[in-house]
Amino acid sequence: MGRALSVRLDRNRASAAQGLAGAPEKMEAIMPAKSKAQQKAAGAALSAKRGDTKKSELKGPSRGMYDSMSETQLEELAETRRKGKPDHVSDG
Repeated sequence: MGRALSVRLDRNRASAAQGLAGAPEKMEAIMPAKSKAQQKAAGAALSAKRGDTKKSELKGPSRGMYDSMSETQLEELAETRRKGKPDHVSDG
């Protein structure tokens, strides 16, 4: 197991344990972004969640992500590497 993967697993375990001990939070497996557009939308939503961007400036999927996802979930999607990802993925 590589160092980066090990660090990520340890961080995820710590987040999961904190979520169980603290306020109730959804315990869902977070998948990497499937497209460049999804990764960008997650980054925009994360920026608004942190207060760097106004929520009113969000459009489309990024607004939905802001409302339905935690900061941790948005971080996981936003940190996905774009190299090799398609620009867009159709639903279905």
